Amino acid sequence: MARMNEKITGVVLAGGLGRRMGGIDKGLQELRGQPLAHWVITRLAPQVDELLINANQNGERYASFGYPVVADRIPDFAGPLAGLHAALSAATHPLVATAPCDSPFLPSDLVFRLQQALTASRAELAVARTFDQPHPVFCLCRRELLPHLTAYLASGQRKFERWYSTLNSVEVPFDDVAGAFENINTREELSRFENT
Repeated sequence: MARMNEKITGVVLAGGLGRRMGGIDKGLQELRGQPLAHWVITRLAPQVDELLINANQNGERYASFGYPVVADRIPDFAGPLAGLHAALSAATHPLVATAPCDSPFLPSDLVFRLQQALTASRAELAVARTFDQPHPVFCLCRRELLPHLTAYLASGQRKFERWYSTLNSVEVPFDDVAGAFENINTREELSRFENT
């Protein structure tokens, strides 16, 4: 059972290929003069006891943010679950929280609310949800899920939702701050947020 005083490792998921942004590293694209990853780090770091950055390219640039960089252990850019797998492998704390590098407005109480629900429901994993839309890349899970996730990925599976549907999981409503989960996938979206 999770306890509210358990320490948490946070991970910024920046390991993708940025296909929808033309194959460039999304986390390093600038929004209002700072890389997207900077905005996510600024919001996530105060919520956790340790922060990691999951990146598979531009490691030196990501390291310049001042946090350890961990690459996927699963080859071929296998998606956000591979980033979670890398974080679970490297985390020093019993709980691991994830946030993607392309969501610069994530809630400042994201981890607190996920941990409250995880504890109350005695779950293995808590996922943010807005209305009827779950956001599995915003999750808090137990580090002890690593063997289960390793086996899932080894079977060739990659879908985050399918993985956590096999667990004792809880979806946590964030309807009051739905806009905080906006993510920036394209240059057009980047441009739109630049001017708002």
